[in-house]
Amino acid sequence: MKRSRAIAGAAALAVAGIATMATATSATAAPKAAAYNGACGSGYGVVNSVPVTGKGTVYLTYSAKTGKNCVVTIRNSPGKRVPMYTYITATDGSSDWVYDSGQYTSYAGPVYLPGKGICVDWGGSIESVSVSVSGSNCGRMAAGVVTHH
Repeated sequence: MKRSRAIAGAAALAVAGIATMATATSATAAPKAAAYNGACGSGYGVVNSVPVTGKGTVYLTYSAKTGKNCVVTIRNSPGKRVPMYTYITATDGSSDWVYDSGQYTSYAGPVYLPGKGICVDWGGSIESVSVSVSGSNCGRMAAGVVTHH
């Protein structure tokens, strides 16, 4: 009888310890991912996104009304100005690169490219972390190839 109480007590302590670790872990969790901020304007909806590891997110949006894609790179936590970059181009080389680069507090872009029925390469960077997506959204949702740098 005493042994079963000891086992039950040890189990209760173990559960309490796990609960404490879970609380500590959630308190030090990574910052919340940056949400799309509507920077591309009315009628643009998110069709693809990719995280800039630990820094933010790059969003590819599209407007069926205008037939244009738009890209914006958004920081998880706005703050002091840091180097940021965002870009888009046609995968087949039929367009120039459209980009925005500078020192920003919250986001780079928006940049626009006619995108009806074409594949696009797009991406962005925040400080020294960058990501690029090649051959995506070819007239329909397509993941493309993601490269983290």
